[in-house]
Amino acid sequence: MSAASRPFKVLGIQQIAIGGPDKGRLKKLWVDMFGLEVTGTFQSERENVDEDICAIGVGPFKVEVDLMQPMDIEKKPAVHATPLNHIGLWIDDLPVAVEWLTAQGVRFAPGGIRKGAAGFDITFMHPKANDEFPIGGEGVLIELVQAPPEVVKAFAALAASHA
Repeated sequence: MSAASRPFKVLGIQQIAIGGPDKGRLKKLWVDMFGLEVTGTFQSERENVDEDICAIGVGPFKVEVDLMQPMDIEKKPAVHATPLNHIGLWIDDLPVAVEWLTAQGVRFAPGGIRKGAAGFDITFMHPKANDEFPIGGEGVLIELVQAPPEVVKAFAALAASHA
């Protein structure tokens, strides 16, 4: 399958989500030791998550680093169960990507396209394939994130300058 036949582009890494039983310990490492900036917080009982949204880098090359702990350690989803909870990818046209990937047999997690913690439209590719959808994230939860126009434009300009 050639890149020319794919009707969307993965522009880069949008985020990395790191889970643990205590986000205070995660903040000690990522904020105090590495110097990431806390830019916001997010809580969702439905997603069982209490997270600090951090950032590294600037402009369209800023990467979000989410430090997550469960609101209830006994409930699912268990955001702390795998230290690298998920990785997020900037997508230039999320609805087109989801439609095309689904047609190719990619399995998505329940919930469809929706607003994420940082305000961007998101959806999750399921970490496991099944009989109906034989392509999954091979053990990794992958978040596809709609890139805002300024990010699409910046990546296009960068690609053109390196062509």
